[in-house]
Amino acid sequence: MRIIDCRGQQCPQPVIQTRKTMLAEPDTALQVLVDDQVCLDNVSRLATTLGYAIKVENIGEIIRLELTPGEAPAKAVAAEVVSGPTIIFIGSDQMGHGDSKLGQILMKNFIFTLIESDTTPDAIYCVNNGVKLTIGGSDVIEPMAELANRGVDIASCGLCLEFFGAKESLAVGRISNMLEMVNTLQGAGKIIRI
Repeated sequence: MRIIDCRGQQCPQPVIQTRKTMLAEPDTALQVLVDDQVCLDNVSRLATTLGYAIKVENIGEIIRLELTPGEAPAKAVAAEVVSGPTIIFIGSDQMGHGDSKLGQILMKNFIFTLIESDTTPDAIYCVNNGVKLTIGGSDVIEPMAELANRGVDIASCGLCLEFFGAKESLAVGRISNMLEMVNTLQGAGKIIRI
């Protein structure tokens, strides 16, 4: 049985580590150690989705999940096939509205989790404060570069970079313009606005 110690880790790390192990070693029983209810719920949901049997045991401050591989449930067939590229349109360096520090943490988690996803978008377009994710000093340059290496077209608005005095600081992706963005968005099969 493989042990994955996720105590003290924040979302989404316990789920990401558990999923990586499940995919790499699909026939291996796992023991996942967490220390809060949210991590327990998230890892349990993942295990159920992938067909694992779950046994939970509380040992003081530690929650131990024993995950035994089973047969993964059949995936539902999509009702409608989307044609055209999937574009993630990022208009801020923060996710959601409210506390800016929390919003930046959420955006960072989103970008890092995106590289762990089963599928990647065709392109990520950054405008306004979103271009700050692609310039030197950004906390997400490494995962953005990994996405670019996987073939994701990362494009930042040239006017926005110029506005922030950051045109020379672009560290990942390329500079785009509004006409290209409009044309691409109009032809997109799916647009995810962050």
